[in-house]
Amino acid sequence: MFLTLRLLRKGTSGKQWIGKYRRHRPVTWQMKRNMVKNLEREAENEYWISRPYMTAEQEYGHAVERRTQNWLTIKERSFVNFPEHKSLTEHLSHLRITKTWSN
Repeated sequence: MFLTLRLLRKGTSGKQWIGKYRRHRPVTWQMKRNMVKNLEREAENEYWISRPYMTAEQEYGHAVERRTQNWLTIKERSFVNFPEHKSLTEHLSHLRITKTWSN
């Protein structure tokens, strides 16, 4: 199709870079270089991911102390603005139930 359009000196109909009958971009040396760099980076990432930092035995329970300490600090911060406990007599003190009518 493109050969016919070239021979008849007509342009590509519609959008030339998208669609079923699009013109394809030529592959340049920069594209090849970038692809090789990306593949090398991906290979290195797979290499480092395939080797764990800790064994399964070391990993089990390694952060228990740190997590409990973090939980305690979060809990303490939440109780800072919490009101203090009051007894029942303090709640009912406004009723003055011990006063008599006559003085």
